[in-house]
Amino acid sequence: MKKQLFTGSGVAIVTPMHEDGAVNYEALGELIEFQIGGGTDAIIICGTTGEASTMEDEEHLAVIEYCVQRVNKRVPVIAGTGSNDTRHGIMLSKGAALRGADGLLQVTPYYNKSNAAGIVQHFFAIADAAGLPVILYNVPSRTGLKLDLKVYQELAKHPLIVATKEASSDIGYIANLAALCGEELAIYSGNDDQIVPLLSLGGIGVISVLANVVPQAIHDMCHLYLSGRTQESTAMQLKYMELNNVLFSEVNPIPVKEALNLMGYAAGPCRLPLGPMGEGTREAMRQVLAGL
Repeated sequence: MKKQLFTGSGVAIVTPMHEDGAVNYEALGELIEFQIGGGTDAIIICGTTGEASTMEDEEHLAVIEYCVQRVNKRVPVIAGTGSNDTRHGIMLSKGAALRGADGLLQVTPYYNKSNAAGIVQHFFAIADAAGLPVILYNVPSRTGLKLDLKVYQELAKHPLIVATKEASSDIGYIANLAALCGEELAIYSGNDDQIVPLLSLGGIGVISVLANVVPQAIHDMCHLYLSGRTQESTAMQLKYMELNNVLFSEVNPIPVKEALNLMGYAAGPCRLPLGPMGEGTREAMRQVLAGL
């Protein structure tokens, strides 16, 4: 197997905002310390949950740089630098490398989507330019593109494309991916309700939204399974299903930011076009958190 960036729980960390929409770096630092103190195995910065799609390039790279400096090598920092414009993806990825990121998260091209040959060239070009390990991100519900398994097999041949975050929710498809690519491409769950199922197919961890709220639990769930304590891990998967359901009762990251605000962290609002959480779902969130 290729050398991996991490095993276990990587948090897809939120980007805290002030009420005027500016990044709240002090709050981001507090959340990073909460994650590391809770056993999180890697920080994924500027992903979907981090609202990277609303960031200007200089701000995007500044948030990555802050995270790298604050983490200070205690855990790997993986930067979301994906784009549907290969040149833009290369620019962001090289910028992240210069700022000390340990690896990259690369979402499949969205909107223009691409064909098989273009997708392979796109990811190869970014990996070659940045020179960092790459985790692919397959999330058809957001991009409108589901990677063909043969394309996955071709991508896995690149020495720097080491893993994928699988958020297709299609267990049969993921089983076929694991059978086809084997040790050439590690798999992380991209869905918190499927952590244990993905681990059972040979996955090595999760890139988690849920870990923003309960970092120790998601770390433990992964490491219990990987150490052979599968029944305990499965019990944890089921215990946190209610929290997972309410965290995805509205578009991510609206609920997870609200959860952190309720817990006393200054996660702040989301940037438009993501609006505030509805009062009914906020009350449901409050009750679930109180129950935990």
